[in-house]
Order: sequence, then structure tokens, then C-alpha cells
Amino acid sequence: MSDVLLPRLQAIEWQDRELRHQERAARFADPYLDRRSRGTRHPVEDFLFTYYNQKPGQLLRWHPGAGVVLTGAAAAGRATWKYYTADDDGVRVDVRRFTAERREAVDFARMILARTAARPAQFGCFGLHEWAMAYRSAVHGVRHEYLRLRLGTAGTDDVVEESRIRCTHFDAFRFYAPEAVPLNEHAPTRETQRDLEQPGCLHANMDLYKWAYKLTPLLPSELVMDCFELSWQIRTMDMRASPYDLADWGYEPIAIETTEGKAEYVRLQRGFAEESQALRVRLLDHLERALAAS
Repeated sequence: MSDVLLPRLQAIEWQDRELRHQERAARFADPYLDRRSRGTRHPVEDFLFTYYNQKPGQLLRWHPGAGVVLTGAAAAGRATWKYYTADDDGVRVDVRRFTAERREAVDFARMILARTAARPAQFGCFGLHEWAMAYRSAVHGVRHEYLRLRLGTAGTDDVVEESRIRCTHFDAFRFYAPEAVPLNEHAPTRETQRDLEQPGCLHANMDLYKWAYKLTPLLPSELVMDCFELSWQIRTMDMRASPYDLADWGYEPIAIETTEGKAEYVRLQRGFAEESQALRVRLLDHLERALAAS
């Protein structure tokens, strides 16, 4: 660590931030944990806890981010947390250890964030990745077996076959029905992910949350929650535009099979692209400052 004097937070300051973060995260985590205990599911609200690897307990844990010293007796317990260290000044994130042990993850996140931020956004996909996943469901079964298809199996297949499918995101493409794979204009792979991801993609923008938590505890938890909440909103739009009937959950569909639905999709997509680009810049800025201080 450099000899630069790091900002110090007194216990009353950082514990207030910790409490506010926990309250913010609990609004999402508690209902999920309640549903899980009762064996019920929610097609929109469970996604960020089941698809991504960060568990509710990890989301609830507050971190100040790199370059901040926590003081007071309550901070001492954090000295045993992974990637934390203590000295006479207090407790702080051990940036050197994190970057040494997680160098591959840091470099990949940094590259994906920077390259995606530098590309122009594309707005011609209309959320057809979800439809491609449900293609030929009469053969493969419905991907989300507890949901109904809004247009039925034949209607869903018709939309797929009559559309141009232009998904650029590997982690959506890999769930396509086999028959839908050759219908996509791109053939994304994990290797080409760094070359294809672009800021109009809903899934690339949801993944800001993934890159944020993978960089924990270098990033402040408030920033991680900003990414989480945006991903939550995008997931809502993603499923509203999907082939599934979510009326029982109170969601109005975005009927992307119509001209009006396509226009609504692009309008919302543009807004999320703008918000996501701002978050990418913040993530990169925090990451660069953390690495510079190591």
C-alpha cells in the first residue's frame, strides 16, 4: 500500500452507512428468502438471486470499498473478513492481496466494461432472445415450466420464424432452443464476448451487477446496489417483452410482435442503455482508483 493517507471513517459514520445499505438490500433479499422458505417462485424477482452467484447474505454485507479505513472497536471484527487487513490506523480492504489473487477476474471485468462502454449501442434485437429460448416448446417443453406462453406454442414459433434475431450476448444465446441457434445473426461464444457486447443489450447491462459483485470488496456496496437495482428494473422489462404471460404477477406485456410493442421496447432500451453507460463509467473509475492505490 502506498504511503498516501487514506480517508478514515469513524464508527458512527460507517455503521450508519452499513445500516442504510442493509435496509436497502433487505427490500429485495427478504421477499426472496421468504418465497424460498415457502417453496414458491417469482419469474422476475428471483432472477438476480438464482441466475447470479451472489447470495442474499453476501448482498446484505456492507463494504466501504478500497481506499477507506474503518475505525472503532466494531471494525476490528472485519480484520478476519476475506480481503481485509488491519493496522494501527484501523481496518481496510487489502487491495494488493485482492488484485494478486483475483487478477484474472479484475482484468476481464476491466476489459469487458471498457470495451462495451466504447461501442455504439444497438437497438434492433427487440428482446427476441427470450423467444428463441422458448422456440419449439412443443418439442422441448416450456423453459419456465410454471409459466404460460402468451401466444401459445405455435404463436411463439411464428414470431421467431418471422423475425430477424440479432442477439449479441453469449449468456443469452447459450440457452437458445437448438433449432433457434442457426436463426441468430451472430454466433456468440465466451471468447468473442469481449468483441460483441454492446451497451444496448439488456443482458450486458444486467451483468453490470455481476461485474460489480465480482469486484467486491474493492467497490463500495452503494455502487453494487446501484447496479443491482438497475438490473432488477431491466429484468422486469426483459420478462415483460418475453413470450410468457405474466398477468398473474401483475405485469403488462410489451408485445414485441407488434409495431407498437417494438417502439415501446426500443424506448425503454435506450433509457437503460444510457443509465448503464453511466454506471460503467463509475465502475471503471472506482476500479482504476483502487488499482492505482495498491
